[in-house]
Amino acid sequence: MASHMDDEDRDNYSDEETDSLNDLKATSPTPELKAWDLFRVLPPAKDLTAAESEARVNAVLRWVKLLVCIVVFVIVLGSGIIAKGTIFFMATQTSQSQRLEVCNRKLDPTGQRRYEVTLPVETRIAWTWVLFFALIVPDVLTFLRSARMCVFKSFKKPSWLDFATVLIAETLHTIGVGILAFVVFPELDVVKAAMLTNCVCLVPGILGLLSERGSVNKTLLRIAFDLLALAAQVTGLVVWPLVEHGGNGNSLWFIPLGLFLVSFGWWENFVSKHAALGVMRHIAQIKERAKKWRYFTYLFISVWKMIVLFITMIIVWTVHTNDANKLFDGFIDGFTNHAINATEVEMVNSTSSIVTKEYVMMEVWYNSPLWVLLIQAASAHLCYITAKYACRIMIQGFSFALAVTITVPMTISVAVVLCGLKSIDACYFYNVIPDYLFFRMPPYADLGEFLSKQHAWIWLVWLASQAWFTTHIWWPKCERLACTEKLFVAPMYSALLIDQSLALNRRNDDNDDDVAKDAAPKKGSKTPLEDYADNVSIASNMSDMLANGSPSTDHITRIFACATMWHETKEEMMEMLKSIFRMDEDQSARRMAQQWLQFSDPDYYEFETHIFFDDAFLPQKEYGASEGPLVNSWVKTLVATIDEAASHVHNTHVRLRAPKKVPTPYGGKLIWTLPGKTKLVTHLKDKNKIRHKKRWSQVMYMYYLLGHRLLEKRIPAERKEVIADNTYLLALDGDIDFQPNSVQLLVDLMKKNNKLGAACGRIHPIGSGAMVWYQRFEYAVGHWLQKATEHVIGCVLCSPGCFSLFRGKALMDDNVMRKYTTRSEEARHYVQYDQGEDRWLCTLLLQRGYRVEYSAASDAYTHCPEGFNEFYNQRRRWVPSTMANIMDLLGDYKRTVRVNNNLSFNYMIYQGFLMVGSVLGPGTIFLMLVGAFVAAFKIDQWSSFTYNLVPVAIFMIICYFAKEKTQLTAAMIISTLYGMVMIAVLVGIMMQISEDGPLAPSSLFFFIVSGQLILTGLLHPREIGCLPFGVIYYITVPSMYMLLIIYSLFNLNNVSWGTREVTVPLSQQKQQALEAEAKKSQKKGGVAGFLDGLRTKASASDPEDGAIEFSLAGLFKIMCCTYPKIVDEKQQLMRIADSLEALNRRMDSIERSMDGSAPALGSRRRSFSLLRTAGSNVPENLATLVEASEVDEQMSDDSEGRYAPEVSKSVRDDLIDPFWTEDDDLKNGGIDFLTDEEEQFWKDLIDKYLYPLDEDLKQKEQIAMELKVLRDKSVFGFFMLNAMFVMILFLIQLNKDLLHLNWPLGVKSNISFEMKTKEIFIDNEYLELEPIGIVFLLSFAALLLIQFLAMLLHRFGTLSHILASTEMEWYCTKKVDDITEESLMVKHGVEFARGLQRLSGLGEEPKKKKDKDDEPFERRFTIMDLERESRKTQHVGSLAMTFETRFTSMDFGSQANPIIRRLTARRGTMEALAHRRSSVLAERRKSMRMGSFEMGSESIPNERKSFNRRIDSVVSWRDTDA
Repeated sequence: MASHMDDEDRDNYSDEETDSLNDLKATSPTPELKAWDLFRVLPPAKDLTAAESEARVNAVLRWVKLLVCIVVFVIVLGSGIIAKGTIFFMATQTSQSQRLEVCNRKLDPTGQRRYEVTLPVETRIAWTWVLFFALIVPDVLTFLRSARMCVFKSFKKPSWLDFATVLIAETLHTIGVGILAFVVFPELDVVKAAMLTNCVCLVPGILGLLSERGSVNKTLLRIAFDLLALAAQVTGLVVWPLVEHGGNGNSLWFIPLGLFLVSFGWWENFVSKHAALGVMRHIAQIKERAKKWRYFTYLFISVWKMIVLFITMIIVWTVHTNDANKLFDGFIDGFTNHAINATEVEMVNSTSSIVTKEYVMMEVWYNSPLWVLLIQAASAHLCYITAKYACRIMIQGFSFALAVTITVPMTISVAVVLCGLKSIDACYFYNVIPDYLFFRMPPYADLGEFLSKQHAWIWLVWLASQAWFTTHIWWPKCERLACTEKLFVAPMYSALLIDQSLALNRRNDDNDDDVAKDAAPKKGSKTPLEDYADNVSIASNMSDMLANGSPSTDHITRIFACATMWHETKEEMMEMLKSIFRMDEDQSARRMAQQWLQFSDPDYYEFETHIFFDDAFLPQKEYGASEGPLVNSWVKTLVATIDEAASHVHNTHVRLRAPKKVPTPYGGKLIWTLPGKTKLVTHLKDKNKIRHKKRWSQVMYMYYLLGHRLLEKRIPAERKEVIADNTYLLALDGDIDFQPNSVQLLVDLMKKNNKLGAACGRIHPIGSGAMVWYQRFEYAVGHWLQKATEHVIGCVLCSPGCFSLFRGKALMDDNVMRKYTTRSEEARHYVQYDQGEDRWLCTLLLQRGYRVEYSAASDAYTHCPEGFNEFYNQRRRWVPSTMANIMDLLGDYKRTVRVNNNLSFNYMIYQGFLMVGSVLGPGTIFLMLVGAFVAAFKIDQWSSFTYNLVPVAIFMIICYFAKEKTQLTAAMIISTLYGMVMIAVLVGIMMQISEDGPLAPSSLFFFIVSGQLILTGLLHPREIGCLPFGVIYYITVPSMYMLLIIYSLFNLNNVSWGTREVTVPLSQQKQQALEAEAKKSQKKGGVAGFLDGLRTKASASDPEDGAIEFSLAGLFKIMCCTYPKIVDEKQQLMRIADSLEALNRRMDSIERSMDGSAPALGSRRRSFSLLRTAGSNVPENLATLVEASEVDEQMSDDSEGRYAPEVSKSVRDDLIDPFWTEDDDLKNGGIDFLTDEEEQFWKDLIDKYLYPLDEDLKQKEQIAMELKVLRDKSVFGFFMLNAMFVMILFLIQLNKDLLHLNWPLGVKSNISFEMKTKEIFIDNEYLELEPIGIVFLLSFAALLLIQFLAMLLHRFGTLSHILASTEMEWYCTKKVDDITEESLMVKHGVEFARGLQRLSGLGEEPKKKKDKDDEPFERRFTIMDLERESRKTQHVGSLAMTFETRFTSMDFGSQANPIIRRLTARRGTMEALAHRRSSVLAERRKSMRMGSFEMGSESIPNERKSFNRRIDSVVSWRDTDA
């Protein structure tokens, strides 16, 4: 990992690589090959199919994002226009002076007369109330949101001064809203009112002017523009009062007061803590503190605002009518049917008329105010949520900023068009809008004439000034999927000024601390090149402090990949290692991009890998007490596989530097430095020194990484807090396969919510065979529905350890990491703690208040069990642990719900319902099979019941008394039979549907379930291939939901892992213990001892097993279907391998005896082949060789171990020179040692938490007995619950004629005709459903509905996450900021660095040609290629060195280079890259000159050499494809 971990971390690793590294351009000749040995194995080619598929997906996503941009833009703009227009519409109807020409179609059939209407007081009362309701809708929503936050989450209370400041500002804002809504807008035509809304930036402009900061020239320029914009805003206060003449002139003088007061609503967004004025900094501190108590404050302020607006409305109404009571007395009349008087008029000119006659119009559309209120509230809220969505998915510039900026111009345009149509034809909107309702129309229908004669041209200046004050909305700097609090200052919007409130309320990111920006290298400090060369990190300048006193580097994301390994195969190890190399490559590209291109990457992270290898050493009897622990074959497989994995990723032959070997108190560790400079540390656990199994490996890396390497840092606690919050542990299995993007998506979730304790991705099982097909569908449905539902309505209960990201700070909390070290002492602990460690860890996080989430876009692939037995054993471990952890969570639900804001009582009910369904699942499936047998085979109920009961009862008896292998054999046989039966059942279901009709309960159930699964699969297009495997899932339902549950519960006492287990021969101690037990049993008096002895001898000597066995205390045994005992092929191979290892060690001991002296401390063992070529020493040592061989033969019968010569019996210290470090298979990478602090840490950790558990036979027997008791209790309860459930439902089914309810759907009618009486009889035949069946059906339907709706919401969230991560690289989508040098680097820098650091092709220009494997046979020049390859030189370096070589010599003007051509065709990008290179090289030359001046001319070569060297792994490759 990069060196920002801390200096102590770097001390743990040797820097020997620096001393042995060649200069960048140095080459070494390839070892000479014989002519007969030139044949090659080409490096693995990249998976072009996967790459092309990914490219197609990205292209589709870009088009989808473009479509989403357009749709969101249209929604924001359209809903904003509707919300704004309806506000003006409602305000107009409250005016007393509004006169409107109405349609005369009904009033005058001739069409010659003209009529006008003035709204009566009842109508104006109704519109006044709906205007008030529309204005308080955001306040009601604010109150509800604040109440939810305060009830379900923690909050802080503000000081009285802070509360008073916010209260005064919001009160002034609310008064201004009331003045504009009830006084000003009713007296203005719709066009002028819309123009006036661009003049609400006065207070924000003043505060922004007083908060200016930066360089002198920049500040002066901004001040000048601020003053001009403020002058434009001031003109808006007086233009209309001066221009307007007539009776409403006095009302318009309230415009300055209303605009000034309403602008107080956005004061927070325009103050800065960096302002020069002290008072502004003080106000900014209130703003910073408001983040902690905002919701608590607005819980009261929202109510106060509604009260203030209500009082303002009453005052305005009283001033206008002198009768406040009328506003309340006429409330009901305003919303009921009443008449409106229309007046016949004669038009004098286009603007005036005279009254000639009165006429009473038809009744009022009294519901119209409510409809307009509903439209306004819905459109305003829709505008708000879509605008927020645009900001969250990173399309703010087009879909948000542009939309809200042009809302006023578009509103004016629409208003002018509508008013023009109305003025031309009063009946144009007949039967669309009530004739007596419309906007107050402007005096001029032509917009150009209006702008010139009404001085409305000045509105363009107002619009420009508002755009200036809201420039920050065009260039956001927030992260993807940011929460509402990070996007907007105030919780909601303003219904009166929807577009202005969104623009002014959008948080000004420039005033916040941009951690990524602060973390970038600063001029005047160490140059980026020097900084990265020394520390391999960003922003090592520790003087760059944030406001909280911690360096900006503390905020850098740190990811520790922690994998647990045991007995993985080479293929499984290969997948995990390839994933680690991909992460190393990605981290290197990001580091190189920031180092050389000098820009800030918001997604930068530091990475380090730790593999914890359980049981990594051979048993003691395999090496003897005289030698010491030796690594097993799985460790050697890992060492041998790592170079191959690197070659697969880098598409060329890669040879890593041999790993460092470090002896440790728990065994040892191997340390590799990967090509990208990240560390890969493999911890080899000796189970004789430290506790083994997965949970204890997790305890190891938690305490090591979070305890030792973080808490033992000598830094303030505040810094540790920040580092812990940005440190993540990526839990992995040894067979996982993932991409860097999957990890980045999980990190995005972590950054979005600091209360998120863990996040998991979508796990895809891989393998071959029917069991894998079943698991593909099972995993798909589980993630599509179950995990998505948990994520939406509560929290995910299990974040699987195969691929999950955990926040370090969450793990370090009370009752989490410390409680996770609890040793299992009770029977239930073995089930809950050791069998389901991942789920238990998540349970601990949930009980501490943290959230656990699921990201469907983060994909990972893991090998799953391919055999029936292995699958059953895996689920035998999962099922009880899942039930135990859920029961633990439900048992403490009150405290958990109180502590965890993300969990609710309803969510606990949901989980309880699922738990009941799991327990009663076998009984439910049994009843389903009984009914299916009746429908499919046309037999009676009792026969069907018997046919299903017999195999289930037999299986339960077998599970209780027989061996595990017999149980699995029986389960496989019964599963096969049930699978064939389920096919017949499917035919029976089709027949039942045909008979009962599609509306029968069973038919609906079938259609709903299948339809839901198909629709869900269609909503997951990339996983739709899992749907065909639903057939296998269907036919295995009895096996997986009945037999598997029975098998799991009946084997509750079996706490073995179940998968990847290898039988190990009994140690001598165990053999002696067993012999002692046998002797003890033989000493028993009477027949019992005799029978025990016979049974022991029989079981030990019996060479056969039987599928079914009967015995009587060892006197006799009856076996049916006998077969020889199977010796696992893997066990045989392992024994052969161990024998070969033993032979090799014996040869080594002979060689040491030939040396004549003991090996020196830490010296490497020499091979026998080297000793044979040692010249004259060979003859003298031949006698020693023969003698050693004879002695070995004489001592071969030693039961304690193999004989070793006397010289090798010297006592070794396992922390200095253990035997395993001399193993040639671990390669010659040198030995390093732990620091004293780390060595003491491991000793203390082992002594306190991880000491090996003594195998006390009595204690084991006691635990085994307790587990059996727990098993018996669980089995009894499980059996009784299911038996009662089955009997109740079955008896009700038998008596359905008496106990039933008629199903209202699918009624069959039988019509009969009686000839004698001439009567027609209609007999309705209802389908009958028992009451419990109805309850079950409704419950299941509710569950399906909840899961389906939650899945839809989660799909929407996943799509948002994917779209937020998708970059649209089309030129038409680029903003002005996107074409600056900095933005070009941010967009393309990482991709450019990734192309330049490729190991393949170094030394030659990349060529675009087909892979050699794809060349036609006739075009292959085999001999010439071999000759050319033999003359090539071998390059030595790393990703960083490769990048530097290409970057310093690249011609950016050439489009022939595929890297440049693939990056972008824009000339500006190439110029930016060239400029960055020149800047970095200039800094480098300057640094070297300074070093020469200080140290003298003699130090120049050393300075250059030390500067060019990197702490890299040595990577060797041949350019076979260049």
